[in-house]
Amino acid sequence: MMRIAVCVPLPPPLLDQLRAAVSPIPLDVVRGDAPCDAEIMFGNPVPVVVTGNPALRWLQLESVGFGEYAALDWSRPHGAVQVTNLAGFFADPVAESALAGILALYRGIDRLVTLRDRAEWQGDTIRPTLRTLAGARVVLFGMGAINRRLAALLAPFGCTVTGFASGFDPSALDQALSRADIVVATVPHTPATQGLFDAARLALLPAHAILCNFGRGSLIDEQALAAALGAGRLGGAVIDVTRAEPLPQGHPFWSCPNLLLTQHSGGGTGDELARKVEVFLANLQRFLAGEPLLGLVDFTRGY
Repeated sequence: MMRIAVCVPLPPPLLDQLRAAVSPIPLDVVRGDAPCDAEIMFGNPVPVVVTGNPALRWLQLESVGFGEYAALDWSRPHGAVQVTNLAGFFADPVAESALAGILALYRGIDRLVTLRDRAEWQGDTIRPTLRTLAGARVVLFGMGAINRRLAALLAPFGCTVTGFASGFDPSALDQALSRADIVVATVPHTPATQGLFDAARLALLPAHAILCNFGRGSLIDEQALAAALGAGRLGGAVIDVTRAEPLPQGHPFWSCPNLLLTQHSGGGTGDELARKVEVFLANLQRFLAGEPLLGLVDFTRGY
């Protein structure tokens, strides 16, 4: 009989709901690094578990990213394994986190929180440093679900939005960056994006600009970004993703000014696990019916 293996840490009530929903298919709870021979897996097992499972037919990831699986051999005697991710799943919370970070920096909320902790009143002196979002020139680097949602959230502010999707023209990007008030990156890790925002490209940004990264940490030269913020050559940054996670102690992002570090929590919501289970169950119905799965990963694109 076909079996389902779950390596997502679900609370008992939600696990019971999932088990009842898939019945009579047996469901096993396994650690992400435990050997598994189930035909269906839900979660992000370590790659060696995937390659060691000859029975695997479908892997539903609990993430959008799948870089650790990109180089695996997905062929099996029964045919190729189908891999699906959560494409589009985090659009609303990440877009709202980006907007919240931008507004916090524009309206000085980050500094005001620190002043409150120190019981220090600066009211009138802080007022001239505050900005409004209305009419800002925004560059959206990556035009997937997150930045499309962010563009809609920015519409009431009357921002001028310029978007760059895959296959972008680097010279056009550089021209847009040189005029940008805000840059929001949501691109995946690819050879074309790795290290793209190096010291030279960061230097193109106006000194008042804010850079937000909600894609992958490999996009940005972190030392160069910290240096630009520390020297006042950049207005601020909202960083959700970093090259090493958790961020190591002593990293300059812990102490450089005008940086909001959201610790890869930008996509989080209280019902996140329940919604992931809903996605899995909807795709399970499709799988059992022989219908095309939603969120099917195309490894040839790299994202």
